[in-house]
Amino acid sequence: MAGIPHDHYEPKTAGERWLNKRLPIVGLLYDTIMIPTPKNLNWMWIWGIILTFCLALQIVTGIVLAMHYTPHVDKAFASVEHIMRDVNGGYMLRYLHANGASLFFFAVYLHIFRGLYYGSYKAPREVTWIVGMIIYLLMMGTAFMGYVLPWGQMSFWGATVITGLFGAIPGIGEAIQTWLLGGPSVDNATLNRFFSLHYLLPFVIAALVAVHIWAFHTTGNNNPTGVEVRRGSKEEAERDTVPFWPYYVIKDLFALAVILAVFFAVVGFMPNFLGHPDNYIEANPLATPAHIVPEWYFLPFYAILRAFTADVWVVIAANWLSFGIIDAKFFGVLAMFGAIAIMALAPWLDTSSVRSGRYRPMFKWWFALLCIDFVVLMWCGAMPAEEPYATISLIAAAYWFAYFLVILPLLGVIEKPLAQPATIEEDFNAHYGSKAHPAE
Repeated sequence: MAGIPHDHYEPKTAGERWLNKRLPIVGLLYDTIMIPTPKNLNWMWIWGIILTFCLALQIVTGIVLAMHYTPHVDKAFASVEHIMRDVNGGYMLRYLHANGASLFFFAVYLHIFRGLYYGSYKAPREVTWIVGMIIYLLMMGTAFMGYVLPWGQMSFWGATVITGLFGAIPGIGEAIQTWLLGGPSVDNATLNRFFSLHYLLPFVIAALVAVHIWAFHTTGNNNPTGVEVRRGSKEEAERDTVPFWPYYVIKDLFALAVILAVFFAVVGFMPNFLGHPDNYIEANPLATPAHIVPEWYFLPFYAILRAFTADVWVVIAANWLSFGIIDAKFFGVLAMFGAIAIMALAPWLDTSSVRSGRYRPMFKWWFALLCIDFVVLMWCGAMPAEEPYATISLIAAAYWFAYFLVILPLLGVIEKPLAQPATIEEDFNAHYGSKAHPAE
C-alpha cells in the first residue's frame, strides 16, 4: 500500500529470487494478503468477500449452464427445462445461479450504503468509488440480460419494456432501440445478443473488481472513524493497523460461512421465492402479463422511472422548457439513470469536512430516512402503477434526489460535527481498552 510503511515481500530461496526477478507475482500476493488494515473495522466491512464469492459463483455456474443452454427463441425455454430435469445437478446449478444474483445485489446494496454512511467516497478514494459504481451499472446490465435468457413471459415482456425506454430518447432513440434488439422487436436476434453479452460482461466485471481492489489498496481502507492511518513511520502505522492475514481473513471467512448457511437454506428449501411465477410460462408475444415487474433488485429504480408521469409539475416544466423534446417517458428514463448517477457524484456533493457519519448527528437522521426511502421505493416498484402507489413513488423519488442534491451539500455547511478521535488507535482503545491487542 503506497504511503503506509510496512514489511514487503523478501524472497528467501534461490527459486523465489529467480521468479521474483522475472514475475513478482508472489510478492504481489504477499503484499495483498499482508496489507496493513485499520484495526477498528466493524462487521459492515465483510461484504467485500461476499461479493467476491458471488462473482466467482456466478461465473462458474454460468459457464456450466451455458454448456446446456440454447439461445434460440424456439428452444431457449425448453433448454432451461432440460437443464432442470435432465442435466446431472442442473436444477441446483440453475438455482445457485439465479439466487446467487439476488445475494450479489443484496451484498452490493449493503456495501454501497456502508460507503455512503462512512464516507468511503471522500478524498482520496473518489476513483475507487467511481469504479465501484461502474461495476454496479455493469451488474445491472448483466442481471437484466440474464433475466431474459429463460424466455418466460416476464423475461420477454421485461425485455420489451426496458429496451423500449431507449426508444424514448429524442432523435436517436429508435435507432438505438433497433440496434439493441437486432430488429424491430424482441426476437431471436435479441436473445442471441443478450446471451453473448451476459456471458461476456462478468469477465469485464472481474477485471474492474481487480482495479477496484488495486485502487483501495493504493489509498488504504476507510474505517468507521474516517480517520486515516498514520503514515509517519512503520511503528505508528502498526499501532493503527493489523495485517489482513490472519485477522480479517478469518473474520471474513466466518461471516461468509454464516451468509452461506442462509443462502443454501434459501436455495435448498425456497429457491423460487424471489422469482416470478409468470416466468415459468413460455414467452408469448400475443399475451401480455397483467403486471410486468422486474427482479427485486431493480424495483427502486423502476419505481423512480414510473413516478414521473405527464401530470407531474416538474415533467410539465421540463416539457415546456425543452419545447416538447422531454416528454414524460424520456423524463422517467433520465430520472432512473440520474438516480444512479447522483450516487456516483457523492464525493463532490458532500461538502462536509468530516468523513464518517458516526460523528455527524444531523446526517444520521437524514441517512436513516434515505435507507427507509430505498425500501419504500422497492415496495412501490412491485406495486401496480396506480394510486396510492404512484403518489408514494413520487414522494420517495423526490426525497432520493433531494438527499443528494440539496440535503448532503447543505449539511456540510450547517451541521456541527462531534469530536473525532485523533487516531485509529485511540478509537480502538476506547472500544476495546488500551490493553487489547491481537493474539500473537
